[in-house]
Amino acid sequence: MIQIDALPAFNDNYLWLLQEPTSKRCAVVDPGDAAPVLAWLEAHPGWCLSDILITHHHFDHVGGVETLKNATGARVAGPAAEKIPARELDLGDSDTLEVLGLRFQVLAVPGHTLGHIAYYNAEQQLLFCGDTLFAGGCGRLFEGTPQQMHASLGRLAALPGSTQVYCTHEYTLSNLRFAHAVEPDNLRLSERLAEVTRWREAGRISLPSSIELELATNPFLRTDAPGVIAAAANRAGESLDEASAVFASLRAWKDKF
Repeated sequence: MIQIDALPAFNDNYLWLLQEPTSKRCAVVDPGDAAPVLAWLEAHPGWCLSDILITHHHFDHVGGVETLKNATGARVAGPAAEKIPARELDLGDSDTLEVLGLRFQVLAVPGHTLGHIAYYNAEQQLLFCGDTLFAGGCGRLFEGTPQQMHASLGRLAALPGSTQVYCTHEYTLSNLRFAHAVEPDNLRLSERLAEVTRWREAGRISLPSSIELELATNPFLRTDAPGVIAAAANRAGESLDEASAVFASLRAWKDKF
């Protein structure tokens, strides 16, 4: 069984470190900073970094890639449609790759950036989704359209409910505060907000999430829920007939929340 740990970086990033104890090989997702990974390797003699997986080109996800590549020789895989430093394996939608004995499917999820990809393992139901889906929220639209991001989120929402969601920022508490403003009568959401508030006060990480939990509490995956539609329409000042329009209203609202 693969072990997965979060290596904190910058103010709120997590670098996900996957470990296979039998072979003492590990892989990292979106290392914006090489230092936490190198420190982990130094503290765990005998381990080697075999793979670096990249979801998109933003610096806080790729800034440490070249340093890690030079130090370890790890294979670098990332989206073919974006400029990724030291990339050796160009990945697009429906491609597959094996990492630490796990088979990952590549999912194109444009919106945050145009070439953004996610990595999904069906056997252990693991999803590494970068800045597309967050716990309680979703990424900003730096390059894509609301329609693209809504479709990308719908694709991730269709994964099995028990899928573990490994996103790359500790944004959960602020996301849930916004979600509660959108859907104050959602009891499951209120309970989650209270729980995550306690966790963060205690210094506990709020991740991973699950697809089931996101479907119940994340307004960006609930654009067909009557309360979410009403709140988004009220914010927009007009009726919203399309789910993508509901999403666009929510995203514009969250940008100023």
